[in-house]
Amino acid sequence: MGACMLNLVEYDIVFQEVPTEVSLALTIAGCPVKCRGCHRADTWNPNLGNPLTEAVLQQLLQQYQGLISCVLFMGGEWQPKALLTALKQVNQAELKTALYTGLEQIDPKIQAQLTYLKTGPWIRELGGLDQPTTNQKFINCHTGETLNHLFHREAG
Repeated sequence: MGACMLNLVEYDIVFQEVPTEVSLALTIAGCPVKCRGCHRADTWNPNLGNPLTEAVLQQLLQQYQGLISCVLFMGGEWQPKALLTALKQVNQAELKTALYTGLEQIDPKIQAQLTYLKTGPWIRELGGLDQPTTNQKFINCHTGETLNHLFHREAG
């Protein structure tokens, strides 16, 4: 893997990870956080996947043009220059951006390019964003509002 390159493990169209958005989720290899109980521990290997070049990202953005409203990076903050470049490319395509990180906070330059940010390591005992006990936060980076309530299912 290059010194400043994101490796794309896989991508998918998702609806639940960023409520109110249809997102192209990009799973990035090399997560250093290594949360106990991680459902994607296979992606900890930084050499997994293929380089997410500007051309690859452009091809994905064109392929899903008109079908997605957001691009979600599942990791990548450990390669800040490469992530920043990719986020700017997505913003130029006039799509919203999101990042899922196991960190409590990220580089302000990265956060400035995001619409949404999920922070906090996965702690099985506390649950994910759909649990009121979670340590994780999902925020709107433009307003600072915590949006965890969007993940809670209504009773009944």
